[in-house]
Amino acid sequence: MKEIEELLDQVPLPRMVKIRQHFEAPEIKEIAKAVDDAVAKAEVSGRIQQGDQVAIAVGSRGVAELPAIVKAIVTLVESLGAFPFIVPAMGSHGGATAEGQKEVLADLGITEETVGAPIRSSMEVVEVGELANGLQIYTDKLAYNADKIIVINRIKAHTAFDGPFESGLMKMITIGLGKRKGADSAHQFGFGHMAKHVQEMAEIVLRKAPIIFGVASIENAYDRPARIVVVPAEKLVEVEPELLLEAKSLMARLLLNPIDVLVVNEIGKDISGSGMDPQITGRYPTPFKKSPTGTRVSRVVVLDLTEKTHGNVNGIGYADVTTKNVFDQICWEKGYFNALTSTVVKAVKIPMFLRTEKLAVQAGIKTCNAFDLSQVRLVRINNTLDVEDIWISESMLPEAKQQNGIEILSEPEELTF
Repeated sequence: MKEIEELLDQVPLPRMVKIRQHFEAPEIKEIAKAVDDAVAKAEVSGRIQQGDQVAIAVGSRGVAELPAIVKAIVTLVESLGAFPFIVPAMGSHGGATAEGQKEVLADLGITEETVGAPIRSSMEVVEVGELANGLQIYTDKLAYNADKIIVINRIKAHTAFDGPFESGLMKMITIGLGKRKGADSAHQFGFGHMAKHVQEMAEIVLRKAPIIFGVASIENAYDRPARIVVVPAEKLVEVEPELLLEAKSLMARLLLNPIDVLVVNEIGKDISGSGMDPQITGRYPTPFKKSPTGTRVSRVVVLDLTEKTHGNVNGIGYADVTTKNVFDQICWEKGYFNALTSTVVKAVKIPMFLRTEKLAVQAGIKTCNAFDLSQVRLVRINNTLDVEDIWISESMLPEAKQQNGIEILSEPEELTF
């Protein structure tokens, strides 16, 4: 590696400027009140009877104020004389084990102590139907045998396909509650068919399982709750596409494009199902997704993993360069479960990895094909959930000063690691 490091040491590093990106950002301040108001508006309290066992389905995605949202629903159920319990609704995540999925919930702040309800985690499912093409449909056995089911999830753009139902309540009903077997079935024909299958499968589950309503969270560009909506089960097909359009309109993005090198400090399953959100990086795992944000990046460099991802490096395949530190942290089976379930194997391919963060960034710069490396357009972010305060190379400063929505926060300074 000595020769490689000597080669890269000649690559110039740009000076960097800290900027703040400003986005339209409605935000809910009182979560419990917002949930209660949404429940009242939807007029769904009467669907819960005294003595009911009520399964509350909670997924593995990062959702702002998730413990508070879940706690509010638990409190509602208890106030009606029923008995709530939490079931993980996360397909094959958590290593496709009951204990692993319980650990994922704990990492998201969902424990018996924080939400006031027991967590019942199992990978057992029941088959509830079959599509005309032979795909079998499954749902969590514990939830299916409950008297009622409530589903909680954030509505957002999916990273691998477009459709009226992307990441949200319908997908959680199809894949999340389907556990590993349901996720395998839904992904069997690939993401080119996912939009159609999510709807068809969810509609069958809605007919067969005792789902009474969904709790949808829409977040602003800073990943804070913008709106909470309660949707009666029979209205999900009608309402969720409207909520998805609203969610897309509030998405964060990188305001300066194109980018020669995007440096991402950390990736992880707690950041995005794809490790790093393709809406920010511009690196989509399939050809079935059109970018709603317009990011164009020549090279992506990943420096580290989040602690909460526990070595699950799903999504590292969309980077061009990473570090030996990332490589040494990898828990192969976790990422492989995701790749085998989704059938997107590129997600766990390993890019070039180098001994230090500095060398990794220099490799990204050297290979970005910019005409003048001293004027490289480099952007550095902490992770794809955190793009309010970011760093840009000095060469981008004149453009940033002309861009609406950008505030300059610092003078140019050396790039540090």
